[in-house]
Amino acid sequence: MFLNIAVFLIIALAKLILFLSGTGTLPLLQIIDYLAVKSSFQGLLSQPWSLLSYMFVHENFIHIFFNMLILFWTGKIFCEFLTSKKLVVVYLLGGIMGAVIYMLSYNIFPAFMNSVEFSKLIGASAGVIAVLVAIATLVPEYTMHLLLFGPVRLKFIALFLVLLYVISIPDGNAGGNISHVGGALFGFGYSTFYKKGTDIGLWLEKLIDQIMKIFQPSRKIKMVYKRSSAGNGDSLGGVPRQEQIDSILDKISRSGYSSLSKEEKEILFKASKNKGQN
Repeated sequence: MFLNIAVFLIIALAKLILFLSGTGTLPLLQIIDYLAVKSSFQGLLSQPWSLLSYMFVHENFIHIFFNMLILFWTGKIFCEFLTSKKLVVVYLLGGIMGAVIYMLSYNIFPAFMNSVEFSKLIGASAGVIAVLVAIATLVPEYTMHLLLFGPVRLKFIALFLVLLYVISIPDGNAGGNISHVGGALFGFGYSTFYKKGTDIGLWLEKLIDQIMKIFQPSRKIKMVYKRSSAGNGDSLGGVPRQEQIDSILDKISRSGYSSLSKEEKEILFKASKNKGQN
């Protein structure tokens, strides 16, 4: 959500600056075009990163507002039953699935023959719907309290939205609605397999963990053990005698652990270490 909002604010600020300067928004449109996923396979080959970048780009407030609102509501429910890492995985793979279905549709169906060369797709909708459908498939009876409708089961919310996207394909924004359906298909498939014991997104979850480790500084902890001198009364081999241990334990019971000297703490440490090795 923070990444989506940050990108939106950068675009909005850049649009304002370009407008006030009188230079026009062409440079900004070129950048957005650089991040958007194209419906042509040639466009994907020239911009392979767009399979990921497109789902973080929004041009207008209404678009990002509803996407983030749905993601916030359903994401909270998702994290009640699964992990936040899995939410990221479903969002990313659902977005990729939406883009793939969008591209395939524009290259297969004759209705898009004249627009396949210039059509592009942006927005988080496919990933957001993937999260919604995934959690609705996992816990279909979960009830949400909607402002105007009262309590509604999650499965009915997901079903209504998916049907709305399907029947809205001919009425404008065909590419967006098709991508929504693609995201929904992934969300449904993810939870269906998950309930059967197979996590189809586990590979990406592990990959993200490995990438995160690269950016996390390694913590090197050096432990130094100082061998106590013979004057401490240790028995042969550095193992404390039972009389010493009993005396130290009595002292702890009388005055607490903080009353022990450094040597006494070392003796107690050796005793516990020796006990763990036996």
